[in-house]
Amino acid sequence: MKKPLTPPPRAFDQTIVKSQVTDEKLVMRRREQIVAAAVELFSDQGYYRTTIQDIARKAGVSIGLIYQYAQTKEDVLLLSLMSVLESYKQEIPLSVTTISDPLEALWSSLATFCRVIDHRRSAAVLAYRSTKSLPREQRELIKQLELETNEFIAQRLRDCVAAGVFREVNVDLVTYQLVLYAHTWALKHWRLSQITTIEGYIEQGFDFFVHAMATPKGLIQYGQFLAAHRATAARAGKAGASKTKAPAKARD
Repeated sequence: MKKPLTPPPRAFDQTIVKSQVTDEKLVMRRREQIVAAAVELFSDQGYYRTTIQDIARKAGVSIGLIYQYAQTKEDVLLLSLMSVLESYKQEIPLSVTTISDPLEALWSSLATFCRVIDHRRSAAVLAYRSTKSLPREQRELIKQLELETNEFIAQRLRDCVAAGVFREVNVDLVTYQLVLYAHTWALKHWRLSQITTIEGYIEQGFDFFVHAMATPKGLIQYGQFLAAHRATAARAGKAGASKTKAPAKARD
């Protein structure tokens, strides 16, 4: 039996990175501001070439203010990496709160994962490039956060196996294959975005994984899922089309 993971701290609290400011709402707001600037700079010009002065200028604050919320540039990097990993941890579980079907829950988890990465591509790439720049203790924290996200995906896979939708598979290995598939959208976005959309990427990837693991029962259930999914998408498309026509009708 796997040892339960200790819940890691939230990205912007003061559990790991200390702040001279005690107002929690102000700390959250300022750290979000600092991290947004830092992620862009770290991604564009690299961690080592970016200075606190650069981050302050980009964020529109003073150098002294940054040091009230983070003691070192390593702290700013840690906050940046924790921010993106926390976004995975929060968004993916929220996407399945009302879903009981294991296959649909796995779909929703992968789709949300890919969409969050698409929304925060620079931060996702930064996590690959710059984690090694952190001290060992902070690297371990980042690994812990990654494992938290992975465990949620792994449980969705276990549920599919338990329901007879998927055959027995190495869940830990397949989990990493799914995670890496999601990350690849950011890592190779320059090319993938020329080939397909984020929604197409999600659909084709999920289709590939399902056909690699599905039982005969799972294939039937997947066919039903696809039919329902496409019907929902078609209804959404019609609703969107009617909205775009409404202004023209009003002018008549």
